[in-house]
Amino acid sequence: MPVVKIDLLSGRTPEQKEKLVKSIFKAFEENQIPKEWVSIIFNDNPVENWAVNGEMLAEVIQKSEQAKKEE
Repeated sequence: MPVVKIDLLSGRTPEQKEKLVKSIFKAFEENQIPKEWVSIIFNDNPVENWAVNGEMLAEVIQKSEQAKKEE
């Protein structure tokens, strides 16, 4: 049975997650995998728990917002 684990930043609405779930189930069904076999797990993570390219994501976002203000 397939298990799809999705790690994302906190803040998505239930409606956004539901839209994603429907898309994922559709993709499985198009590949002859019944939705009854599929489980999806969302892991919501605060920005403070995420790092990219060697930097904490909160700092990356802060730098990006600061750069936009300076434009």
